[in-house]
Amino acid sequence: MDMNTDKRKSHMRKVIALILGGGQGKRLFPLTEYRSKPAVPIAAKYRLIDIPISNCLHSNIKDIYVLTQFNSESLNNHINNTYRFDYFSRAFVRILAAEQTINNANWFQGTADAVRKNISHLNLTGDEVILILSGDHLYNMDYRKLIGFHMKHGADFTVSVVPIKPGEASEFGVMRLSGRDRIVGFKEKPRKRPEMKGFVFKGGMHGVKTMPGEYCLASMGVYVFNIGVLKSVLEGNGADFGKEIIPDSIKKYDGAGYVFDDYWKDVGTIRSFYEVNMDLAVGKPYMSFFYEGSVFTRPRFLPAARIIASKIEKALIAEGSIITGAHISNSIVGLRSVVGKKCRISRTVLMGADYYEDRPEAASVRMGIGDGSFVDKAIVDKNARIGRNVIIKNANKLKNFDGENYFIRDGIVIIPKNAVIKDGTRI
Repeated sequence: MDMNTDKRKSHMRKVIALILGGGQGKRLFPLTEYRSKPAVPIAAKYRLIDIPISNCLHSNIKDIYVLTQFNSESLNNHINNTYRFDYFSRAFVRILAAEQTINNANWFQGTADAVRKNISHLNLTGDEVILILSGDHLYNMDYRKLIGFHMKHGADFTVSVVPIKPGEASEFGVMRLSGRDRIVGFKEKPRKRPEMKGFVFKGGMHGVKTMPGEYCLASMGVYVFNIGVLKSVLEGNGADFGKEIIPDSIKKYDGAGYVFDDYWKDVGTIRSFYEVNMDLAVGKPYMSFFYEGSVFTRPRFLPAARIIASKIEKALIAEGSIITGAHISNSIVGLRSVVGKKCRISRTVLMGADYYEDRPEAASVRMGIGDGSFVDKAIVDKNARIGRNVIIKNANKLKNFDGENYFIRDGIVIIPKNAVIKDGTRI
């Protein structure tokens, strides 16, 4: 058998995708008060988990596991109701929930520990390639190119990296690559410029075109491992891939760095979540949910949005919404949103509702945005009830604050899920 045949055969190795459900999601609180990070709604009708799953399906990866632990009911429900394949398809999206066993009574201690405790459920034969993904990132990626790069370089493991500005390096693990794309250095969240010596590159290197000035290469939290190497690195006690497994693997194994020179966003904080939605609303998104590489989500049998005597500027309006006599600009309007007369909504994310109210009491605060209310630079979570003539705009310009039925993070007002804001309230 010639070498070309061997190469073609190597590309046919089975690929299994493991999507990590994440930890407690404290930086996204209160959006993660009742749900895990991957279950947070985004772009009017999707969930964050839809991004990596859609990337997998477009990449013809059909063995997909989602590892869950915290507040997983909403995520489990979404996956079960969304990713159903016919009886004759080999594709599946399967949930692997945290479990206690006779051998181990502890919950997941980190990303690597989550994989360690579930690897026995993967029905491995010993020749697989494992693709490890995060469930709270926003990007379009053909994983076949990443897997092909990994195979071509004969690497034991591969880390996908994205160019970032040096000033952002303190939030990421950064890599140094050799001329042969081998990983020869790693720094976890360097905070001072001297720590970054050798990790800062100039535009044009590594084929990077999107960043003409100086840049660093940050780990995307996307990893490819040959199964034998993955089993070996998980034999220790390392709890997290970014902090322990990857740095240790660089010393022991042949690691390659795949440069992804395209849009990628870690949606791990309130600020990043808000900014991503605003980018999508204003009509110049860095990542499109339309056309090629479209994002899959749960199909719903909802009526088209009904908009009466309203002015809409730069907004995404999800199906099932009812908008009457309102002015909406630079905003996201989620499923089943109800916006009353003479309302003004600007620079805001409305997540909508899980259901329609059936004949609400006249004296109660109805679900949605009441008549005459003004909402600016806010995130309104699902099923919230905002009364009439309410003003939400962070008038005191607070950076962070916990109020009654609302929170402020990075200057953004957040109305949590199921909250009730009475008529005439000012925030």
